[in-house]
Amino acid sequence: MSTKILVVDDELIMRESLSGWLYRDGHEVETAESGEAALEKVKRSRFDILLVDLKMGGMSGLEVLKEIKEMDPDVAVVMITAYGSISTAIEAMKNGAYDYLLKPFDPNELGLVIDKIIGQQAQARENLFLKEQFKDRTRFESMIGQSVPMHKIFNLIEDVAPTDSTVLITGETGTGKGLAAKAIHTNSPRCGGPFVVINCGAIPEHLMESELFGHQKGAFTDAKETKRGRLELAHGGTLFLDEIGEVGMRMQIDLLRVLEDRVFYRVGGTQPIEADFRVIAASNRNLEKAIKEGAFREDLYYRLNVISIIMPSVRERKDDIPLIAEHFLHRFSKETNKPIDLISREAMDEMMLYEWPGNVRELENAIERAVVVCKGRSIQPEDLPIFRPEYVSPSSGNSLKDVEREHIIRMLDGNQWNIAKSARILGIDRSTLYSKINRYQIQRPR
Repeated sequence: MSTKILVVDDELIMRESLSGWLYRDGHEVETAESGEAALEKVKRSRFDILLVDLKMGGMSGLEVLKEIKEMDPDVAVVMITAYGSISTAIEAMKNGAYDYLLKPFDPNELGLVIDKIIGQQAQARENLFLKEQFKDRTRFESMIGQSVPMHKIFNLIEDVAPTDSTVLITGETGTGKGLAAKAIHTNSPRCGGPFVVINCGAIPEHLMESELFGHQKGAFTDAKETKRGRLELAHGGTLFLDEIGEVGMRMQIDLLRVLEDRVFYRVGGTQPIEADFRVIAASNRNLEKAIKEGAFREDLYYRLNVISIIMPSVRERKDDIPLIAEHFLHRFSKETNKPIDLISREAMDEMMLYEWPGNVRELENAIERAVVVCKGRSIQPEDLPIFRPEYVSPSSGNSLKDVEREHIIRMLDGNQWNIAKSARILGIDRSTLYSKINRYQIQRPR
């Protein structure tokens, strides 16, 4: 994936030499013959790196640096200077320049500086999301399964990952949609770029615009500094729109526009920002039904649904329950330092009979609890939370909607309507639980 570089120098031979070297290294290069021309280009397009001559007719390189840093604080600016201007170059470093090169320099020296910048920029984009990724990730080491439905999913991921096609992953809560998205990114040519997660159901609607697009300093009362949005941070990597069905109609229009041309504006900004990212979206809602109900845009749905992956529920892949349960047993016994060797035949039989409306996430939580309360070296039926009243499986005659509704009610009642605790056990965030409570018109008993 090429890096976009702007060469700013009033000498034609220097512009041609620099752009030629950079182009041969595989970079996308533009040139500007003056500081004024450079500022106009930066207003119209986004650059990763600028090479700026310190001494030019009109605006000096130092003046260009100050203007550029006001417009885009994250762009890397390398100053080009002659030996006699080292003091000015040092002043430029104090004003935000990344580095400076002394004339004359060879292509290898330039290449080393550029490679170092590219590596640091990629690392910086990834680091901004490490904390959130660790917070949102499940305890899965990898996707686990040997059933026919899961083999189909694995084969589809292998086919889709090498492409840049947009993917829509659907399925019930807790089926591993986020894991599938991460697997696609990890096995794609973009694996070295950031994997940026936007939990659309967890971000309040009034904050969504700033989170997605970023904002300029002073754009609103609390905008004390310029902030890059998640779309911009996904540049060079993958943008994962989790719970896309929870996005409001107004934001759906903005998202559709961005997905069509990959160009957007920060809140309060006038400079168009281009970002190159792959899009993967996920939803546990029936989006086609939401379209009929007027809650989701049809054009956005078709923009997202280029490749469809439907994650199977645990009920559809019961052959995988022993494998998944053993995986979590080893993980939690190691984490808790408890020497628990196995799950008894009786406990496994009960797990195979249970419907698991919360899917793999509920199974994970069940094994974690069982490990914590287990007194011996093997999990017994009484260690499993499915024996508590709030875990009793609904009758098989109910619809999937009824199963989920009844399970949420039991979970809330069993936890005295502690929303945070209930959401944690269900494997969802609080905003999603509130959304389901409203959708199913669940009322707290008086």
